[in-house]
Amino acid sequence: MKNDDIFLNQNKKSITQGNSFLNKGGKGKEIWVYIILGIWALINLFPVYWMFTFSLKSNEEIFGDNVAGLPKEWLWSNYEKAMGVGHIGKYFLNSTIIAIVTIAIVMLFSLMATFTLTRFIWKGRKRMNAFFMLGLTIPIHAAIVPIYVTLSKLHLLNSYLSLIIPYAAFSLAMGILICTGFMQELPMDLDEAACIDGCGVWGIFFRIIVPLMKPAVATVSIYTFLQCWNELMFANVFISDSAHKTLPVGVQALSGQYTTDWGPIGAALVLATFPTLIFYVFFSKKIQDSFIAGAIKG
Repeated sequence: MKNDDIFLNQNKKSITQGNSFLNKGGKGKEIWVYIILGIWALINLFPVYWMFTFSLKSNEEIFGDNVAGLPKEWLWSNYEKAMGVGHIGKYFLNSTIIAIVTIAIVMLFSLMATFTLTRFIWKGRKRMNAFFMLGLTIPIHAAIVPIYVTLSKLHLLNSYLSLIIPYAAFSLAMGILICTGFMQELPMDLDEAACIDGCGVWGIFFRIIVPLMKPAVATVSIYTFLQCWNELMFANVFISDSAHKTLPVGVQALSGQYTTDWGPIGAALVLATFPTLIFYVFFSKKIQDSFIAGAIKG
């Protein structure tokens, strides 16, 4: 018995030593992971730093030896030129209006279409869903000529609608795809219970389904916002009136034909990137959760 006790004690010691060794090794690996991720974060943040310092320099300093360093003279006047001469404030407002209206349209029609496709049984719903999914196979800029002709005949060029309609149409397929994955996970018992309590179709939709679709709403809203905010080709072709130009077109217009003052362009780029950074700084957790949930359920 004593020999057995000695053997068991030795095994316990060896197991304890092994666990402590693994823990030390795990901590060491964890430190290296944090170091690597920290370096990777600095690499990804460097363009943001470079763009900000770029926006505060003169042409001589930008093309001189001080390319990546801090400005010797902080030219905040570049932002004044971008806002005044470049009318970036007006273009920023135009992009904001177009993005908000487009997101609202895409969310409403995506949720309504998905509700019809997933909560009701009717002939041809699978074909209709496949028809909607065909929109994912069409490159957005491949349809620029027919869309331009259609908008011209409807006298919608040089207006917010000339961008809102195509943006919403091309974002609708992805919105339906994401919402379908979420809504199929909701049990039909919720609809039946709401119907027994006296809710009609619209009551079930707005009171039961829509509040439970918040992750899908976040996913589709973020996707649609990025598509609208960064799009250049449609905005450049369909809008020639300066009163309705969007931010990407306004930034492009700051480049001169013979000479270019690059400082104001950098300032305009900072202002154009600011809303996207706000999303990722303050809502990064929500963005990650919404995309992960959409990927899993979709």
